[in-house]
Amino acid sequence: MYVSHLVLHDFRSYAAADVRLEPGVTAFIGRNGQGKTNLVEAIDYLSRLSSHRVATDAPLVRAGADQAVVRAAVVKDGRTAVLEVELNPGRANRARINKSPLPRTRELVGLVRTVVFSPEDLTLVKGDPSDRRRFLDDLLVLRTPRLAGVRADYDRVLRQRNSLLKTAGAARRGSSSQESALATLGVWDAHLARTGAELLAERLALTEALRPYVGKAYETVARGASRDDAEITYRPSFELPAGDGPAADRTVLTDALLAEVERRRNDELDRGVSLVGPHRDDLLLTLGHGPDESGGARLPVKGYASHGESWSFALALRLASYDLLRADGDDPILILDDVFAELDTERRAQLADLVAGAEQVLVTAAVGADVPQALAGTRYVVANGEVRRADDDR
Repeated sequence: MYVSHLVLHDFRSYAAADVRLEPGVTAFIGRNGQGKTNLVEAIDYLSRLSSHRVATDAPLVRAGADQAVVRAAVVKDGRTAVLEVELNPGRANRARINKSPLPRTRELVGLVRTVVFSPEDLTLVKGDPSDRRRFLDDLLVLRTPRLAGVRADYDRVLRQRNSLLKTAGAARRGSSSQESALATLGVWDAHLARTGAELLAERLALTEALRPYVGKAYETVARGASRDDAEITYRPSFELPAGDGPAADRTVLTDALLAEVERRRNDELDRGVSLVGPHRDDLLLTLGHGPDESGGARLPVKGYASHGESWSFALALRLASYDLLRADGDDPILILDDVFAELDTERRAQLADLVAGAEQVLVTAAVGADVPQALAGTRYVVANGEVRRADDDR
């Protein structure tokens, strides 16, 4: 799979951009602020309908414009499809395939798969649990696009339930408004348990599938490490029923979630928020040094790992995602967004050697010399709002 043609209208800094791409490595070279990252961000947006840089769509639309358009020709198994998304902040976005409108924009998700390496990846290790939940959910949806609907349903249920909790908690005890809110809350409890159980089961299974790839990737990028050093463990917001694992039964999980919600009812009413469910879970990242005969505990990466170890773990998570998607049968588009400036020479070379064989690799860098020789390929110069091939000057 690769993108052969990218067209932008009013996306980020570009009033218009038209870039031809090829399989293999393409590097966009330009000083900071010239728009090189905007190009690869657009391709990643088509993959996930979200940006790896900002949380909302509004910053993606060029200042003064009402909407932005991202269009890309994607080649898979020798066949080309043109994917397009129209970004309309404050209104519904629209999506098309080969000029035909899609009923729901999210049907575009997963048709092109990307894995992005960027300086923001350090938040996977040092950031809040929400960063790690988003990492898992984005990967879930790329592997199984229908889960975009499950994710959206859960978010909708959570918003409605939190609103009811605030209403019930603020009302005087025994008042008719509270009784009405509590009666309605029971319905949303069931919705939360059902959609939450499905999301939880999928995350548990994904964590198990990803674990061996993380260990292997960490061994590759960290000096002197073994594949037993890096571990990931899913940490839910409540104790799971005994025996539940990657193939956890949805019915059992639904019942367990519902029971925990009922147990925490008073706490939730006092605080006005939902305290149980996948939105409160975390992905625990730990480091050790192989089998520990002394029985010492493994240490969490956050708060204990050095800067180099943290970067190695973040890279391992991205490499593991890439390897898992490849194992599913698709070769994702790899995007290395200004990542080499954050790495020392040895890690640059290691990462370049690992990804050089991908079907398509898109690289951004402020300085051409930062791009390792293993990723020599087509180069574009990005400056003053223009994108031109470096060899056009010859």
